[in-house]
Formats: sequence, structure tokens, C-alpha cells
Amino acid sequence: MNIDVLSLFPEMFQGVFHSSMLKKAEEKGKVQYNVVNFREFAEGKHHTVDDYPYGGGAGMVLKPQPVFDAVAHLKEKAASSQPRIILMCPQGERYTQKKAEELAKEEHLIFICGHYEGYDERIREHLVTDEISIGDYVLTGGELGAMVVVDSVVRLLPDVLGNEDSPVLDSFSSGLLEHPQYTRPADFRGLKVPDVLLSGNHRLIDEWRDQQSLRRTWERRPDLLEKYPLTERQLTWIHQWNQQKRT
Repeated sequence: MNIDVLSLFPEMFQGVFHSSMLKKAEEKGKVQYNVVNFREFAEGKHHTVDDYPYGGGAGMVLKPQPVFDAVAHLKEKAASSQPRIILMCPQGERYTQKKAEELAKEEHLIFICGHYEGYDERIREHLVTDEISIGDYVLTGGELGAMVVVDSVVRLLPDVLGNEDSPVLDSFSSGLLEHPQYTRPADFRGLKVPDVLLSGNHRLIDEWRDQQSLRRTWERRPDLLEKYPLTERQLTWIHQWNQQKRT
């Protein structure tokens, strides 16, 4: 996968893209990163990337020309693929694990990270394929959001994680939050690991994990259950918990 990022502050990505799993993915040849300062594509001797908004208003707006030309340059370099062009924007769709899995199937992603009061609307209407928001809040720029999306996508690429089951068992990948995890010692200062995990009975362990995953979701993120295909057994558990909650 090729990942290009357009940013006015490319130095922000150095530590993130060259550390931990993201670095290992690049070393394995699974991904290539390219961070571009789109100011380099701005016309005029001052390389201005922003201007006052038509109609007045506070702040400055990113001009279309530098962004359009930077994207055109990147697409020309990668003539063999049609990239997904992603605008990091608080008005975009709320980012989810499902979206990460969708983007992980692509060959080429281009992220546009803005600053100031926003983008010229023609960027949104005529250039990008996706608008993504990582939450209902506003950041100084799109860089941190792009880092979040890149991390969540790259970890899904084949052979990036050591255990091929890890992405599948993560919270949200199954539609539920992940079950509790424990490691040694079995008794830490009187705090004990559940007996079922020490039993060696894998059928009971799987059932316990399924139940705990469902209960954690029911308690913390009940909204995730609205579209989840619950089994009869899972519906029975939820009914029991609701009964206990009322008493």
C-alpha cells in the first residue's frame, strides 16, 4: 500500500511513521509513506496557501490550487492506481473499524490535512473521495486525525501484526467490545484470574469470553448492539442482566 499525506507540517509525522508497528510495516515492504508539504505547490513567490473567505468572516481558508496540484502530482506518479483521496474534516463521516477495514483493501491512499478555518468548498466537491472525522470535536489541523486513520488501517494489512488473529479479535472488529484479558500471575496481591481461564476447558473459555464481550458492550456501548445480530443465547444473557439491573 502507498500512503501519501499532504500537510503544512510534515515534520509531525516523523516520529509516528518511523516507530513501532508502522515502522515495522514499512520495513516488511507492506506500506510506503510519503509526506508532502503542499505549500511547495502554491503559486506565486510567497507560496501562499490560504486567503480570506468570500463574503467575509473570521479566519483564513485553504485555497484550492495548491491542494489540487499536489494531488494531481501524486496521482501522476502513481499512474497504475486510482487512489482514495481522504479529507480529514470535522464534517466528515464518523470513523469506524468498518471504514478502516474498507480502506485497508486499497492500494493507494492520499490524506489531505487542513488548517485554519477550513477548505475551499471546491476541494470537497470535486477532488476528494472520502471525508473522515475521528470524533465530534475540533483539532488544530488534520494531522493527528490522519495519523489515527493510518495506524488503524496499516495494522490490518496482511502479515503486519505477529498474530494473524489479532485484528479479528480486537474491539469493534467483531462488532462487540473485546473481552477482559489476564496474564500471570494468577493471583496478584489477592486479585485472582477467573477460574474458568485456568481450567484448560476451551469450550468453557470461549463461552466465557463471548459472554464477557457481550456484557462489556451492553454496559459500555449499548449503541453497538442496535444492529448486531444477537443469537438466542446472547439475548438470554441480556435478558438476565436486565432483570438483575432492575432488582
